[in-house]
Amino acid sequence: MSEDTTIETATTPDAAQIDAAHTDANHADESRADENQVRFTDLGIDGRVLAALTDIGYENPSPIQAATIPVLLSGRDVVGLAQTGTGKTAAFAVPALSTLAQLADVHGPASSPQVLVLAPTRELALQVAEAFSTYAAHLDGFTVLPVYGGSPYGPQLAGLRRGAQVVVGTPGRVIDHISKGSLDLSGLQYVVLDEADEMLRMGFAEDVEKILGATPAEKQVALFSATMPPAIRKIAAQYLDDPAEITVAAKTTTRANTRQRYVQVMNPHKLDAITRLLEVEQYDGVIVFVRTKLATEELADKLTARGFTAAAINGDIPQTQRERTVDALRAGSVDILVATDVAARGLDVERISLVINYDIPHDTESYVHRIGRTGRAGRAGDAILFMTPREKYLLRAIERATRQPVEQMTLPSVEAVNSTRIGRFAEQITRTRQSEDLSVFRDLVEEYVREQDVDAVEVAAALAVMAQGGRPLLMEEPPPLPAKAPRGGKDRGRSSGRGPGAGKATYRIAVGRRQRVMPGSIVGAIANEGGIDSSDIGGIDIRSDHSLVELPAELPDQTVRALSRTRIGGQLIQLELDRGPRRGPRGAGHAAQADGFRRREDRADRKRGGGPDGGGWKGREKAWNRKG
Repeated sequence: MSEDTTIETATTPDAAQIDAAHTDANHADESRADENQVRFTDLGIDGRVLAALTDIGYENPSPIQAATIPVLLSGRDVVGLAQTGTGKTAAFAVPALSTLAQLADVHGPASSPQVLVLAPTRELALQVAEAFSTYAAHLDGFTVLPVYGGSPYGPQLAGLRRGAQVVVGTPGRVIDHISKGSLDLSGLQYVVLDEADEMLRMGFAEDVEKILGATPAEKQVALFSATMPPAIRKIAAQYLDDPAEITVAAKTTTRANTRQRYVQVMNPHKLDAITRLLEVEQYDGVIVFVRTKLATEELADKLTARGFTAAAINGDIPQTQRERTVDALRAGSVDILVATDVAARGLDVERISLVINYDIPHDTESYVHRIGRTGRAGRAGDAILFMTPREKYLLRAIERATRQPVEQMTLPSVEAVNSTRIGRFAEQITRTRQSEDLSVFRDLVEEYVREQDVDAVEVAAALAVMAQGGRPLLMEEPPPLPAKAPRGGKDRGRSSGRGPGAGKATYRIAVGRRQRVMPGSIVGAIANEGGIDSSDIGGIDIRSDHSLVELPAELPDQTVRALSRTRIGGQLIQLELDRGPRRGPRGAGHAAQADGFRRREDRADRKRGGGPDGGGWKGREKAWNRKG
């Protein structure tokens, strides 16, 4: 791997260290030597943070880290232009933690947030929060709190009350906490915008500016983005103070003899997806990569329960046990290893022919290292990536960084899985017949057939069921999903004049032109807070006091609950199915609608301080009746 790094800024006191990290694409060998000359110990990092880096095996910083850490430690703002996967998280987390550690030595541990990191998705927010926690392992009384949509407010509010020095969150949920008064930004020292261009693409520009406007004037800001569109430059010019602009272009390569594929699958269906792949794909040894230590144990247990020989390795497992597990993989007594990145570092088992990224990495270097576990010694290798629709931008980052396409694949069908199972079942019968002494069992079966007067085939079928141990032999076809409507595309932001597409329904949200809401804000809030892929959001019709949005007709209860708590511009969207115009024929139905209308208006008037005598619901009811 080689990388180009350029810094468009004045020389800083740490320029010698930064220059040592610069590489030239035309002198790859020289660039590697330059990288090796710079170590984390050379960058002025606090000793406690340095100890945590040593614990996880970090020695040499990546170019973005070597270039950025000294600048941020000097107190200067930074604009970092780098693709996902160049090591940006450590580039901003390490200097932030170093600064906080030294401030804590003087003033004691802070009880309010000192660092705020904004990330476009909950997945990235969790990843960044986990990295902060890892790097802060040797800091006493230090807390990192992720806040993001689609999860209960209770634990987040409790975490904020207890005091978290670092808050990592998605813009919508951060806005909510600011509006509630639960997030105190008055003591903020450090703000990071991670994947800034992705946040703007998802419609969070207004939220990001509102959050930055609520932060103290005296603070340090680091902005990281893969691209630099005008909107990003506007934010940098308005909210950053004379920033150093640091550019890193990654040239990460993967082996040509490794076939790279991806499959789009939602998180709840991943276990079914990996089961199908492992049953139908031809492989020798497999490594399955997940993000967390807990996930290694859980997935290994679930795969074992489904009849696979699987084992987990992670940082909490003793080294001797890890070595035994890897030896079992080499020997063939274990076929599937479920691992985290740290646990699999340096793992070299020639038998591995398939790597499955069960959780997509947010770091393209991690992706390259992961799939480098296969295709060893000139052998062909396979790498399969699981990706949710909302993680497509990470796939694009991987393809840009590796400069290689990752081809889409379809999961094996139920028929293919069942055909494989039947074939394997028949092979097992044949092997047992040929290799085992069946005389005792043959006598037992013959005696049972005579005594019970049943057909021998029935007995064989019963024995087969017993052998399955309660597991069904054949896979059943899952229930069909609602038909997917075409993406809203150009129809977004205006009414199409047609009903919702197949599998879609029209929903009403309580924000509109009066709240100056834009289509991008609606898409970003619903996609991020509700966990709905933006491609599943159809037409958007923004009206004066509400908007109509096409969404999947059958939204899961969890999604509805998450969206019921979602805010845009600080206002609850109050998602509900659209029942058509808020008027109807005279009679009972009209009375019920008018009653509901009256209650809503009454509540609104109370909020505004109005009432029946102040132009409230009575006057509106008269207007309603005239219209009816």
